[in-house]
Amino acid sequence: MVPFIFLLSLGFPATLVAFAVKEHSAPPTSLVLVAFFGLITALWLGIYFWRMDVAPPRDEPIRFNRFRRKVYVYRFYRDGLRPFSRTAWGVRAEVYDWDNLRAEACSVYGPMGSGGLIETVTLAVVKPGTHQVIDRFHFAHEIQQGEMYWAMAQLFMQQGPQALPTFPRPPRDWNNEDVSFNLARRLAPKVRWPAELDLESRTAP
Repeated sequence: MVPFIFLLSLGFPATLVAFAVKEHSAPPTSLVLVAFFGLITALWLGIYFWRMDVAPPRDEPIRFNRFRRKVYVYRFYRDGLRPFSRTAWGVRAEVYDWDNLRAEACSVYGPMGSGGLIETVTLAVVKPGTHQVIDRFHFAHEIQQGEMYWAMAQLFMQQGPQALPTFPRPPRDWNNEDVSFNLARRLAPKVRWPAELDLESRTAP
């Protein structure tokens, strides 16, 4: 899609050149304005979709630390209105108090793929002592999956790892594990926690 959009953007100045050559005169102001706004729009869309292809990390992991009662979230953020900005796109690691998190089932509109409403689960961050939501972040793609993950997170935080079902031990750096059939994931930036939070999220106070 991105190469097509960039090729489309070249069509607008090409139209002005073709008009000038054919008519032996400068294009009218209306045509220049249409070509200008068309070029800007195509470039904006091209840069946006290109960054959406190459900027998101391989994963957005969430770490639960039961000793500190903290949750560490590795989040990708973007600003669609500023696709050319370096500071409006990137990854940040955030820390939340476990006691201030609530699981929410919701539906979001998915214009790509199958389209329509997509059921998902987010974690809401509430203001301490209230039900006022001050932030949300993605937790699971399906409600059934989210319910299972949330139940496991609660078991872990309340009773420890011994309360969880037994699973095969994943690789140490599984968030960055290559997936041979997924080229986008192989080219995506690796997950790199800030050193201080990486240590804090894996240790007790």
